[in-house]
Amino acid sequence: MIHSFPTDRKKMRETLLDAVEAVREVLVAGADESEEIGTLPEASVDALEQAGLLAMKLPAEFGGAEADPVTQLQVIEAVTRIDPSAGWVMMIGAATIASPAVFLSDEAIEQMFIGGRPPRTAGALMPSGQAMPVDGGYVVNGRWSFGSGIKHSQWISAGALVTSSEGEILERLSVVFPTAEAMIHDNWQVGGLKGTGSNDFSVSGLFVPEMFTWRRGSDQKPRRGGPLYRIGLPGFLAVEHAAFALGVGHRALEAIIDLAQNKKRGYSTYSNPALLADRSSFQLALGRHDLRLRAARSLATAIFEGVWETVCRGGPPTTNEQADMRACGAFATEVATDVATNAFRYGGGTALYSSHILQRCLSDINAAAQHFMVNDTAYESHGQLLLGLPDANPMS
Repeated sequence: MIHSFPTDRKKMRETLLDAVEAVREVLVAGADESEEIGTLPEASVDALEQAGLLAMKLPAEFGGAEADPVTQLQVIEAVTRIDPSAGWVMMIGAATIASPAVFLSDEAIEQMFIGGRPPRTAGALMPSGQAMPVDGGYVVNGRWSFGSGIKHSQWISAGALVTSSEGEILERLSVVFPTAEAMIHDNWQVGGLKGTGSNDFSVSGLFVPEMFTWRRGSDQKPRRGGPLYRIGLPGFLAVEHAAFALGVGHRALEAIIDLAQNKKRGYSTYSNPALLADRSSFQLALGRHDLRLRAARSLATAIFEGVWETVCRGGPPTTNEQADMRACGAFATEVATDVATNAFRYGGGTALYSSHILQRCLSDINAAAQHFMVNDTAYESHGQLLLGLPDANPMS
């Protein structure tokens, strides 16, 4: 489906947030099934696509929203609050179609976008593949982990290394190929983000034409699109992780507030009933965690708004801004993990069941926290820049 979005920033944001509400019932209905089958139900993916949410990061010339990062922050958070697995798959799907659309040649785009329609995509950023140069392209071998949403995809983008015969890294590439050319491994038996279908995938001896590749690095200039595609890798991905974390954190907070109105805890409740909501220790924890979540969101909003101003002036973001973006994603994830853990603890035995939203929030945010973009190296890089160390790298 080819979409059309308002060019006015405020109206675009409203349109996308209205789209989230339009798919709410479908996503809620599919949440339990996704946990059982290990991937989103087809109806949920169809709803996200038809609502235009998978086109959120896509260049406008392809019918995408080309949404600014603060809009992305709000939209991904809103979807995640409904169903974390749907929020994760949506953010990955939106990112993995946007990058090929921005960097691939016109000829490659014509083959991917049949009739001008954006395909469904999945992918893996880490360069787990090897690309051997041959006439007209590369022979690619490799196995990649965490191909979120891959069972619903038509095309895959993946990272690969071009190496010399001595093993020296010559180039870092992104390679794009049809999902039908890959083997999808049935290994997504996990403790969190169960419904995302983040299976491994692999190829062996696959020829990928040159036109379906682009070189990774700061010197690679976008062929299409506007300021969004000058934001750089930390910003392009970190906003997604910050938004996902905020969505999970707020969903956990909402769930424990609802539970607290009826939940009684402690042995003495049998003779002297007391609601969880009436306990001062819970009230203190609730107030503290609500403010921490709101602070994390305000920080992310301020950082990404500032970076948006930078790229709209011609960008790119400074090294400090890149480090800020990644670090605020890590901070939002840390805060949301604390919130979900605390909510689970106060949920008592009720929250133990795998079908309970507090159990899912706890599992999903801990799974998301394993991602490289939001691990402790984000803080390390930020600290190195504060210290003025010469080799500080936001993506180290």
